[in-house]
Amino acid sequence: METPTIVQVANLEKTYRLGNVTVQALRGVNFTLYQAEFVVITGPSGSGKTTLLNIIGTLDKPSSGTVTIDGEDITGMKDGQLTKLRRHKIGFIFQFHNLIPVLTALENVELPLLTAGMKPKPARERASLMLERVGLKERLTHLPDELSGGEQQRVAIARALANHPKIILADEPTGDLDTKTGSEVVQIMYESAKKENASVLVVTHDPVVADRAEKLFEMRDGIITKGTQQRPREAFRLRAIEPVPPEPARSLSQPN
Repeated sequence: METPTIVQVANLEKTYRLGNVTVQALRGVNFTLYQAEFVVITGPSGSGKTTLLNIIGTLDKPSSGTVTIDGEDITGMKDGQLTKLRRHKIGFIFQFHNLIPVLTALENVELPLLTAGMKPKPARERASLMLERVGLKERLTHLPDELSGGEQQRVAIARALANHPKIILADEPTGDLDTKTGSEVVQIMYESAKKENASVLVVTHDPVVADRAEKLFEMRDGIITKGTQQRPREAFRLRAIEPVPPEPARSLSQPN
C-alpha cells in the first residue's frame, strides 16, 4: 500500500523587497513529505529553510508555486481557511518554546484544544495524557519558569501533538539546549510523533538532529541541493519515555 503524501511542494518561489533590493528566498523548491516521516532540512543561515517552513505552516505566502497539505491546495486559501487548517492539521515547535508564562504546563497544552472547540473535560484528559507521554506526569501544575529548558520543550512537543495534527513543523527545536538535553528532546519528539502517526519536518543547524533524520535534505541559496535517506538509529526505536522524577518534599524543619 502506498504511503500517503502529507505535504507536496511544487516549484515554490518566494521573493522579498527590502528597499530597492530584491531578495529571492526560495527558487523553485520541490519537496514531498510522507505520512509519519521524520525529515530534517539543514543549511546555512539565509538558505531559505525557515521561509520554506513558514510557507508550509501557512504563516507566509509564496510568490509562486503550490503547497498541498493532506490533499488540499493551500496557496489559494483565505485567511479564515488557513487559520482552521493550522488549528487542526499543523503543530509548531519553536526554539524558545513560546509557552504562556502565567499558565501551568497542563494549561499550556490544554489551551489550543479549547480554542479548537474541544470541551473542557476531554481537553484536560488529552493534555494530561500528552504530558505523561513526554515524561512530565509530575510537572502538570508547574509554571514554565519552574521547568528546565528541556522540560519546557517537552511541554511544547506535547502541545504541538495534542490536537492530532497531520504534521509537526519544528524550527531549531534544540537551538537553546545543551547537546545531551537536545538529543533527549529530539528522541522524545520522534517517539511521540510516531505514536500519533504524525509527520515531522525540522529545520536546524544542529548536527545531532540531522544525524537522527529518516530523510535528510540540504538547502542552499533557496533550493534543496541534495537529499539522503537514512535508517533510524537504534536509540530511536520506540520505547517508554523516561519521566522527570518528582521533586523531593521539603522538610518542615528545612530553612527557606
